[in-house]
Amino acid sequence: MTTRRPEIHPPKTSRAKIRQTRIRQTSIRQAKDHEQLGRAAVRIFAANERMNQVLIEHLDPAAWLAKPPSAKASGRARTIAAIFTHMHNVRTKWVRLTAPHLKAPAQLDRAHCTPQQASAGLAESAARCAEMLAEALGGEGRIEKFRRDGWGRPWPVGPEMLCYMLAHEAHHRGQVCMLAHQLGFPLPIGVTSGLWNWEKLWKECGAPRGPGYDC
Repeated sequence: MTTRRPEIHPPKTSRAKIRQTRIRQTSIRQAKDHEQLGRAAVRIFAANERMNQVLIEHLDPAAWLAKPPSAKASGRARTIAAIFTHMHNVRTKWVRLTAPHLKAPAQLDRAHCTPQQASAGLAESAARCAEMLAEALGGEGRIEKFRRDGWGRPWPVGPEMLCYMLAHEAHHRGQVCMLAHQLGFPLPIGVTSGLWNWEKLWKECGAPRGPGYDC
């Protein structure tokens, strides 16, 4: 007589264990997404800063402190020098209010700032902003709110923070290009069209594969 062996069934996984596993997998996936977003934000802001540097490199020195045409009417219009120093000084405010543990660069004097000083200052403030974005969007949790100004309500950190920072800078780059043209010192077409050659900009910032690649 053949004796039947009892069937051996694998232990059933409890619903609680399945739920814990799914939560752990979701947490790992979210952490990877945050890391990728943080790295992308750093590369994007580096390309943004490269655009600023390209403009300064190719501006006619005579345009730097020239009075804008609209200054005759209002007396309050910014020079190109004042626009670039404003961009830098606003960045230092973002860092000081949002990430006080990072050392904010010194502000620039709009009345006496040279192109070389603006270039160096912007490079330094861009580096601090990149650190701030990496922490805020990379999921480390140390920076929870973006404080763009003392009068503004803080925002939870997210892609909106990066979009706001980029929009501010793009607005002022447009002003610089317009003013240079109005003052009789238009930027070469290769420079203004080059602002849209993102593949080249990304490569110049150390990302050889261009936008969209996590490298």
